[in-house]
Amino acid sequence: MLIDTHCHLDAAEFDADRQEVAAHAFSQGVRGIVIPAVERANFAIVRELAARVRGGAYALGIHPLYVARAADADLDALRAEVEAALGDPRFVAIGEIGLDFFVPGIASGPPRERQERFYAAQLAMAREYGLPVLLHVRKSQDVLLKHLRRHGRIGGIAHAFNGSAQQAAAFTGLGFALGMGGAMTYARALQIRRHASDTALEHLVLETDAPDIPPAWLHPPHRRNRPGELPGIARELAALRGMTPEAVARATTANALRVLPRLAAALAAAQD
Repeated sequence: MLIDTHCHLDAAEFDADRQEVAAHAFSQGVRGIVIPAVERANFAIVRELAARVRGGAYALGIHPLYVARAADADLDALRAEVEAALGDPRFVAIGEIGLDFFVPGIASGPPRERQERFYAAQLAMAREYGLPVLLHVRKSQDVLLKHLRRHGRIGGIAHAFNGSAQQAAAFTGLGFALGMGGAMTYARALQIRRHASDTALEHLVLETDAPDIPPAWLHPPHRRNRPGELPGIARELAALRGMTPEAVARATTANALRVLPRLAAALAAAQD
């Protein structure tokens, strides 16, 4: 069994064949797909989609690249949605939240102060409700960690992690798993591949970030990533670690269930 811990199945790229994409993933052994929200406008969309997809689960949050167009009242809306979702077995985390300092300058990206304010508010919400978080981590590792330390041990997944070994150790020390996806499959991604091979296996989970971050074998023009690519990502991780894909699948599934404790109920709901 494999779990895709980060998949934007609600994205427009899947409008023409969303159910077929989900069915293909299931046929490839992907038994769980976590669909994170990115803004208020898709809170209901990811919730409803998770209920329609076999093994679907969802997270609710405001992505750092969407805070520029988010209203302050969207945080109140998020709180209301989270409270309403606590009884839903498919709801597993606060996310996708975090910080993105890759886009330089206030004119071309959300101001850092506003990103940090939304991030801190959502961390506080996760702490209040006892929920893990799905973290967007791009050129922002140290600031993310600073806020995490202020809020105590929350845990979750550092999605698409590409920081230093010291930063990786800091995140795992705070109860986070590192998300390994398509970027790991490129030979030139030396730092990510070092994390994949050297980090203790108990701290790694699998993800696709579909439709984004396609693995190396999806050549142009067929660049849309899909959750059904997860077995190939698992095989690449297994090769880097000198393990069997089956052992990687067992370990990463166990890790996902540990860092997202509500996910077990979501998978059980899929069997009803």
